[in-house]
Amino acid sequence: MKRDAMPADATAQDMQPISRDVLAEKYFKGDEVDADALFRRVARALASVEKKDLQAKYEALFFDNLRAGAIGAGRIMSAAGTDIQATLINCFVQPVGDCIQGFDDEGYPGIYEALREAAETMRRGGGVGYDFSRIRPRGADVKGTASQASGPCSYMNVFDQSCSTVESAGARRGAQMGVLRIDHPDVLEFITAKRTPGRWNNFNVSVGVPDSFMQAVEANAQWQLVHIAKPGKDLIAKGAFQREDGKWVYQSVAAREMWDTIMKSAYDFAEPGILFLDKIGTDNNLHYCETISATNPCGEQPLPPYGCCDLGPIILTRFVRNAFGFGGVPSFDFAAFEKVVALQVRALDNVLDVTFWPLEQQRAESAAKRRIGVGFTGLGNALAMLTLRYDAKEGRDMATKIGEAMRNAAYRASVGLAQEKGAFPKFKAEGYLAKGTFASRLPQDIQDEIRKHGIRNSHLLSIAPTGTVSLAFADNASNGIEPPFSWTYTRKKREADGSRSEYTVEDHAWRLYKSLGGDVNKLPAYFVSALEMSAADHVAMMEAVQPYIDTSISKTVNVPADYPYDDFKELYVNSWRSGLKGMATYRPNDILGSVLEVTPSKPAEAAAPVPTVVQPVDPMRAVIESRPRGALQAVADKIEYWTQEGQKTLYLIVSFLPMPKSDGKGTVERAIEFFMPVGQSGESQQWITSTMRILSLAARGGFLETALSDMRKVAWDRGPVRLGTVERADGAHVPRWHDSEVAAIAYAIQNLIEQRQQQSLFDADELPAPPVAAAPLTDGHGVMAGKKCGECGAHAVIKKDGCEYCTQCGFVGSCG
Repeated sequence: MKRDAMPADATAQDMQPISRDVLAEKYFKGDEVDADALFRRVARALASVEKKDLQAKYEALFFDNLRAGAIGAGRIMSAAGTDIQATLINCFVQPVGDCIQGFDDEGYPGIYEALREAAETMRRGGGVGYDFSRIRPRGADVKGTASQASGPCSYMNVFDQSCSTVESAGARRGAQMGVLRIDHPDVLEFITAKRTPGRWNNFNVSVGVPDSFMQAVEANAQWQLVHIAKPGKDLIAKGAFQREDGKWVYQSVAAREMWDTIMKSAYDFAEPGILFLDKIGTDNNLHYCETISATNPCGEQPLPPYGCCDLGPIILTRFVRNAFGFGGVPSFDFAAFEKVVALQVRALDNVLDVTFWPLEQQRAESAAKRRIGVGFTGLGNALAMLTLRYDAKEGRDMATKIGEAMRNAAYRASVGLAQEKGAFPKFKAEGYLAKGTFASRLPQDIQDEIRKHGIRNSHLLSIAPTGTVSLAFADNASNGIEPPFSWTYTRKKREADGSRSEYTVEDHAWRLYKSLGGDVNKLPAYFVSALEMSAADHVAMMEAVQPYIDTSISKTVNVPADYPYDDFKELYVNSWRSGLKGMATYRPNDILGSVLEVTPSKPAEAAAPVPTVVQPVDPMRAVIESRPRGALQAVADKIEYWTQEGQKTLYLIVSFLPMPKSDGKGTVERAIEFFMPVGQSGESQQWITSTMRILSLAARGGFLETALSDMRKVAWDRGPVRLGTVERADGAHVPRWHDSEVAAIAYAIQNLIEQRQQQSLFDADELPAPPVAAAPLTDGHGVMAGKKCGECGAHAVIKKDGCEYCTQCGFVGSCG
């Protein structure tokens, strides 16, 4: 597309302050001061992987396409062409296996290995989705030990805390999606987990539902909760049994009661969402070589393990001619749109070769299948500019035409790329075009070309949320497939000098209508917002567009506070019957607050209230959202143990936070932070440092007891480790042996915490205040003379193991 052919409405208005602010704060790099400079950076980066003699050509083409409205997702626009080692990929799915460390029997990474991989991915800027269904249920036997499993929900606490701690590239906190199958024995705990305030704040959650469950709901049948892991003897005594297929049935429940539990949580808490697994599976072009059980955090990308979403939306408002009928009959320029889509396929395909990959497994998965996700944004605004109501048949018909045009243009472009650069390595025509797949519904001429030449990308289409992208690059056009939520709102902003400013943010279509002479005090009927339309109309738009999207659509179905509960449940059933791949809703209410509410609502004709049992808060398991500011009381411990290599010595520091007891009387000491001072030699230092970080996350998530217990079970092949003693019946003490260095250190930490908590049981009046360090680093000499402590003021700061340490109050200062 020639530069002077760019649609007039793209430059007809000056940028509003919201767009300038978001561009500057989120996307400009170096000396960039306008969108064109940013576009040049991105275009140059994406063209860099073309053949040398074609790079200048494609740099110019990509630049023009960006100006025409074919933008990249946020990571691409922010990091492409910079020296930041951040991924250009927005989201991933990471596998989680059924073991603590290493890999399980089917090659899935263990829980702590998966946690490490996810932390690295989020650190580089990617969001992560997981299916936790492989983790054995609460009460299952743990092979080789006399213990029982704590279940996937307990481990999700640690993933949640890790996400809140890891600062990702660009200072964005990572997003997460947690999925559990509806037949997992712990699914009831999963469904209701978010009823506990503060739990899983860094997770969206969805239940994976097969067709057989929905059929059981319709038939009012029983539903078995099963897992391959053997239950503990107590569960077997209560009736758990093994099926012919080898899986263990932990419990049978009424399918309708289970469904009602999900619906009540969704009605009152907006979660969990629903993933229709069979539809996802049968529609998948790669059903012959992968299984999908999870999605990215916003749900628009069902992905296999280590799969990624490489996204780039097209701004639909750029292709509306004679908007609102000013100057002629309004129309959508399909020819221009299809050209832009075709070049966007090439740009996103190049992203896969330009990006930094957090993990090698992600790079390999992407290289084998080359998934991309061309999408669109501004649909709600574009329909208004075409004088079509979003919630009317005419609006849905236009959305269908846009979706079909995008599908055909993208698939044709990918076939052309296959002819030039080769098909994706996993391509097999018979499987790819097999009956039931998305590709089998393509026009026959495209299918024939795929059989003949192959196709470059396994999947090509995805409709994602586009919040900041629409603000920055589309003049605050409506987000993704969504209708607008409001025509104007006030934004408050804190300035660098501490003062506050505020300004009005305007919807793009509303703003354009006003600039063209329209009366915004008497908007035409085709200006319809999200909260003015019925929930059924929200779903109907998804139904209209989903058949033309080979992955999925991120959309929230808004329902009013007074929406009847039975109608609410029917929305989900109808979405399954109509072939949608998932469903998420939002109903403003007293629990969630009415973020999107613009007018008061009548009291809801709600479901029967979910009984709320107020349990005393366990001070040792309550979630601590963030580390308190300032210094904490600390215990430093010298750990000595023996391996086949001889004696080893390790210093660890544990910080404690006083927590109010559940009865409100007094406090109890809770370990909250674990630290190994630098400067200690030995090959174990790196893994111990990493383990201390994981334990700190577990401590904040109320999961420390289980994490230490899991460490005690770790074995290695270097022989036993000696630490501590065991008292025999005759009173003699004999050495205590552990299966690994990991297990030994966990044992030492458990002892340290126990000693500290026993000290905190005494009232201050009964006992003089004990020294802060339960095992002081003073070699028995008490307070040692040193520099002045910035925390307590005592002249007692010494240098110990590379760190400043106060022998009076336990304060740990700078290290190194």
